[in-house]
Amino acid sequence: MTAADSGSGTTAEEIVPVLLCGGTGTRLWPVSRRAYPKQFAALTGAESLFQASVRRLSGPGFAPPLVVTGSDYRFIATEQLNLTGVTGGTVLIEPAARSTAPAVLAASLWLARTDPDRLMLVAPSDHVIPDAAGFRAAVARGREAALAGRIVTFGIAPTSPETGYGWLELPGDARPADPGPLPLAGFVEKPGRARAEAMLAGGKSLWNTGIFLFTARSMIAAFHAHAAALIPPVEAAVAGIRPDLSFLRLDPAPWDAAPDISIDYAVMEKARNISVVPYAGHWSDLGDWDAVRREMGPDDKGLALSGQAVAIDCRNTMLRADSDGLALVGIGLKNILVVATSDAVLVADAARAQEVRQAIPALKARGLRQAEDFPRDYRPWGWSETLARSDRFQVNRILVRPGAALSLQSHARRAEHWIVVTGTARVTRDGDARLLSENQSLDIPPGTVHRLENPGAIPLMLVEVQTGASLSEDDIIRYGDVHVRSP
Repeated sequence: MTAADSGSGTTAEEIVPVLLCGGTGTRLWPVSRRAYPKQFAALTGAESLFQASVRRLSGPGFAPPLVVTGSDYRFIATEQLNLTGVTGGTVLIEPAARSTAPAVLAASLWLARTDPDRLMLVAPSDHVIPDAAGFRAAVARGREAALAGRIVTFGIAPTSPETGYGWLELPGDARPADPGPLPLAGFVEKPGRARAEAMLAGGKSLWNTGIFLFTARSMIAAFHAHAAALIPPVEAAVAGIRPDLSFLRLDPAPWDAAPDISIDYAVMEKARNISVVPYAGHWSDLGDWDAVRREMGPDDKGLALSGQAVAIDCRNTMLRADSDGLALVGIGLKNILVVATSDAVLVADAARAQEVRQAIPALKARGLRQAEDFPRDYRPWGWSETLARSDRFQVNRILVRPGAALSLQSHARRAEHWIVVTGTARVTRDGDARLLSENQSLDIPPGTVHRLENPGAIPLMLVEVQTGASLSEDDIIRYGDVHVRSP
């Protein structure tokens, strides 16, 4: 990953994948939360949806990706990007969430600096497309149309009257089975039930994947024509881009003035230069837990089980135990979705899976941290997981990646005791550094300026016991944060 010019080291013929990964995935609570949303979670396999998206849009014909994400996710995105082995990517940081239209425009303006006719493939990073080669072939079919100034989208043959998807209406002489690209009669963003049923019955409509192929010049022109109010603030935010460690951060002041609107509403419903390439392979946006159940490969009774889950006389049900050591048992369940994590359990009627997002405001209203936060808190250097908590003590399990370090810091109202479980720790206390190996421990009294580092080649795991009057993040004074976590 680099913060350099995103066109560096690539050729004009290569398509630049633009991966959008700033969403929070509220319909997949409790596994997807604001602190660690669904694109970074391993929902259907060993890799996250984001990692699968990176791999799918890499290789011959593709440049390194441009990842657009929020500040909270920049270290998660870069760590997962590095794990894919895809190098040379650029991470563009949105100072605040502004839906997809400002993100697409910012990426287009950034790439247009070096080549306005560069092809871009904008894709959400939380979709499931198992046939990577088949999808890349569909992208290739749309290439010439995109170079000619069309905005190319990709359509899926519908199997149900979905109201949560955008739909693509084809003209009367077009056949959805054609390889395309096909002309588009209209773009319908999330229709009502009656209209969705009519489009399904008519056989002339496709689901819109929300994946678009175009040149930077074409998309900028579309914004000028259909969403001109976005141009000044996003142009200013791109003009004010500054390096932030190995990232690129958009200028926050003008960015805050950008309207919060999706690319579908801002441009796609209005543009007349849209073509569609039908894609016959499997696709899912994993929009709710019932979609995840279907992706898990349910058995002939419709059962999908994961983790230590046991089903007795259940049908069309998902039982998902997402925590080590947690046993989950369902008896006599029909059309039920159960997701159990270490700190929260969801039980929902499968027919109401889209309503799971309502859990977040309900939990917030009661002041419950499970609305957005996990027991495991992912940090630039690794993660920290809460094992036990009370009024004046907290026990955490901490993992520090090889070569990583926490910032130099102190706490006014709490003490810490560290016990090394695996690996080697370098601990600095008031300027005095020492190494700790397995089973060794160290105290950090209140007010001590300290730093924890992993100088070894394997992950450092330790148990931390905090005691004191304040155990919150507010009781941290950082002396030069190496991770630049200030907005």
